[in-house]
Amino acid sequence: MLDEPGEGAPQSAQTLTIEDVGVGQRLDNFLLRQLKGVPRTRIYRALRKGEVRVNKGRVRADYRLVAGDKVRIPPLRVPSTGQPAHASMRLRESLARAVIYQDQQLLAINKPSGLAVHGGSGISIGLIEALRQVYPGIRYLELVHRLDRDTSGLVLVAKCTTVLRELHRQLRDKQVEKRYLALVAGKWPAAVKAVQAPLEKNILQSGERMVRVSRGGKAALTEFRVLERLPGATLLEARPVTGRTHQIRVHARHVGHPLLGDTRYSDTKAQQLSRRLGLKRLFLHAQALRFALHDSGELKLFAPLDSALDAILDRLR
Repeated sequence: MLDEPGEGAPQSAQTLTIEDVGVGQRLDNFLLRQLKGVPRTRIYRALRKGEVRVNKGRVRADYRLVAGDKVRIPPLRVPSTGQPAHASMRLRESLARAVIYQDQQLLAINKPSGLAVHGGSGISIGLIEALRQVYPGIRYLELVHRLDRDTSGLVLVAKCTTVLRELHRQLRDKQVEKRYLALVAGKWPAAVKAVQAPLEKNILQSGERMVRVSRGGKAALTEFRVLERLPGATLLEARPVTGRTHQIRVHARHVGHPLLGDTRYSDTKAQQLSRRLGLKRLFLHAQALRFALHDSGELKLFAPLDSALDAILDRLR
């Protein structure tokens, strides 16, 4: 039976059997939930070194848990951090205003840029921790998927395990349609309507994730559509058919047109244009989601751009 999420790391190795809660979750997300207070970098190091085992074997961080899995969790030291972080009143009010959709099963938030989806090393509080404080009466709140800290837009949060498992299945089967707005440097080639290039992820010692196009990587496909041509830039709609880390950003850079405001996969021209425009964040926004749930039917969710990105487009126009 799966234990309730613990406060910090176990003092000795423990083995948890997955029954209901945890089914369909990525292993790294499950561990982050179980090992509250343990830095993300330490958890990922334990995964890389094989300290965490599933059914006595080594597994990757993105392994999806199934019912009956036996997860061995090693004793990991939790640094003394004093009182747990509390969401500020400003953050609580901001998230309350950012609700796009809510019913008894699901919550959809227009996440602001700069807010990580969960806390970890160097991050005192993330979206999911803040939401649990905003909605203390909701017993179960779990992230359905991730969104990069610098990316704004739609994030789904499940209120029950049934919906979490169903949406994870739909994500695996590519039945959830995601559409992003991305502003890239230069004139995007009209002929490039899709980029199919395998991506390889590398986690640095700092815990930072870097991705590159590599023959040995995982298959990745992003569809692009030109929405507007602007002086020195192009506004695109990007639809990631696969869901690889930093996929849109790396595929755009692969074509030679990095996203504006991207400090990780940029080039000199894009950086100069971003500075001239006064763009201080990544111009990537998860604008729309479409999926189906048995009780709610087909849902089409839309999150508007924030005023800062709207101002950048007005400046270019």
